[in-house]
Amino acid sequence: MKEGAYHTPVLLKDCIEALLIKQNGTYVDVTFGGGGHSQEILKHLSAKGRLFGFDCDADAVKNQIDDKRFTLIPRNFRELKSALLEKNVKQIDGLLADLGVSSHQFDTAERGFSTRLDSELDMRMNKKQGRPASEIVRTYSEEQLKRVFWEYGELRNTPQVVKKIMANRNQLRTVNELKEAIASCAERGKENQFYAKVFQALRIEVNDELSALKELLEQSKEVLKPGARIAVISYHSLEDRLVKNFFRSGKFEGEVETDVYGNVKGPFKVISRKPILPSETEIERNSRARSAKLRIAERTNEK
Repeated sequence: MKEGAYHTPVLLKDCIEALLIKQNGTYVDVTFGGGGHSQEILKHLSAKGRLFGFDCDADAVKNQIDDKRFTLIPRNFRELKSALLEKNVKQIDGLLADLGVSSHQFDTAERGFSTRLDSELDMRMNKKQGRPASEIVRTYSEEQLKRVFWEYGELRNTPQVVKKIMANRNQLRTVNELKEAIASCAERGKENQFYAKVFQALRIEVNDELSALKELLEQSKEVLKPGARIAVISYHSLEDRLVKNFFRSGKFEGEVETDVYGNVKGPFKVISRKPILPSETEIERNSRARSAKLRIAERTNEK
């Protein structure tokens, strides 16, 4: 499968520059997808360099790169440390994460990620694990659903949305059935933004995305060598906030510890004080890059 047909890599040049790739180094792309970022990393490695890709999506695994320097690990990136140890890798020279949903996942109707295409309401990154979104909307309690849409969708009218779902939950098995049930909750002229938030919230819950991201970031402290770089692209404020706080302080709430001289103590040195955003040219070429934010940090000697 060609990369362009599967997913166009976002902020590609910026990511490669951010990693400061060493020719003989060992790198990890924890969101392999269509392999666009991985293929570019391989161009900068010598015959002695190594690259590991993670992806638990069976469709992405089909994009395996035929290169002796590359190893694809078909697992969730929350298993980063243990999976690398199984490959006899304790530390790495750089890590890249392009979070969110690939173009392929959005454009494949039966995956249930897109608000534009009717299908079973699934949204699982790994269809062999977890429960689909349709099960969540039909079985979660009212309070559980309110938590999902308030925390992960940041929906101001969460109570109204949940009320509609509770009243129609036995019929909610497809994308269109869910949209029809909550249509009256959407502000006129902003229907697309509304449905996007609803689907984002469900997708995050289905795949436990924020917990997985936290686990990845915590493990990155242990696997990155001092001086190694980590580059993370996020697509919504919840992810970006976690990454920003963790890079700044090594903690997800963002509280900062300082030494006697007022210098911030932590496992990372922030390289990008402000997130790197795609250019207008890139957004014109790939509209899904619009909400992307790239943050870069470098591993320090701090524990």
